[in-house]
Amino acid sequence: MKVFCFGIGETGSKLVDALTEFEQESPAEFIVDGVVCSTTRADFQSLNTIPSSKQIMFGVGETAADATQAADLAEEDHRQLLRGTDDAPVSKADAFLVCAGLGEVTSGAAPVLAKHLKRIHDQPVYGVGVLPAPDDSHRAHTARRTIRKFVAATDHVIAADAETWGAGPNDAAGPDDAVITELTQRLGTLCTAGEGGDGVAESVVDASEIINTLRGGGVATLGYATSELPEPESSGGIVQTAKRLLSSDDPDPVDDLDAQNRITTQTREALLGRLTLPCDVASTSRGLVVVSGPPEWLNRSAIEQSRSWVEDETECLEIRGGDYPRPSARHVGVLVLLGGVSPAARLEALRAASDGDEQPPVE
Repeated sequence: MKVFCFGIGETGSKLVDALTEFEQESPAEFIVDGVVCSTTRADFQSLNTIPSSKQIMFGVGETAADATQAADLAEEDHRQLLRGTDDAPVSKADAFLVCAGLGEVTSGAAPVLAKHLKRIHDQPVYGVGVLPAPDDSHRAHTARRTIRKFVAATDHVIAADAETWGAGPNDAAGPDDAVITELTQRLGTLCTAGEGGDGVAESVVDASEIINTLRGGGVATLGYATSELPEPESSGGIVQTAKRLLSSDDPDPVDDLDAQNRITTQTREALLGRLTLPCDVASTSRGLVVVSGPPEWLNRSAIEQSRSWVEDETECLEIRGGDYPRPSARHVGVLVLLGGVSPAARLEALRAASDGDEQPPVE
């Protein structure tokens, strides 16, 4: 799926920057363009791939004290935010991604940008929101209020939890850097899977499959797990390699049982232990399972078994599946996308930490 990426504030900008770096090392292009927006240039200081021409300031001359004021500034200056699409190949994008750290003051601009993108363009607009650790009551309060508006303004919000991935407010590398790494791997794999790459899939996961999985709105979560493959025996020397190649046998046969076990095990781990936002998986409205790796390791029976298992675990009959051949990869990976999930315990924790905010949690 080809996406046009917007980053709002420090965390959103870092995520777009990381996705761009991921694309540069992946076998297929999936980013049509990447733009970052903030009220302060300090949020752009750590970026490596986003040029200054794609770094947009809004609300210049004013400082927002909270997310509500940031939203007001974004509304007043929404044409400046949309400047990122000027002269850009927007028609090539299958969807927009609006990325933000939901505990940041600037996150109030994310729903505003999403609203105006939906007003002008036909493509779906997906939010990508990073939830802060609840031990910071101010950030928790901001995140809880912002995610409600983000869900309402977008076609779906893919959420991730900074605390789940071991990052905290005192992390030397930044409170959201760990979760950015996890999100980048998942989003990059999801978007790249349908863009051809270096292999031909038997069951292609194209943009329409992702869009159908995320239809209906709500909150989504992404799981991903990998298993490193053994080094090929044919790397054991020139003489040994020549003998194997001259024999009638496959020089590097793949054990079907091993392939099946790797796929089914990684599917369980992705769904039950490595979701970006932990949730009650039985609340899933729609889902998608993508298995990637060298073609010879993509056991068709195991892929179908894994899809059926996810269907049973989620109690959802709308679980799609597909494969993503990566001939040069040295691992088998399983990506699970769950759409329309109910709020996780993490959102309840944010509510408890958000000092007097009596708004109901996201439904």
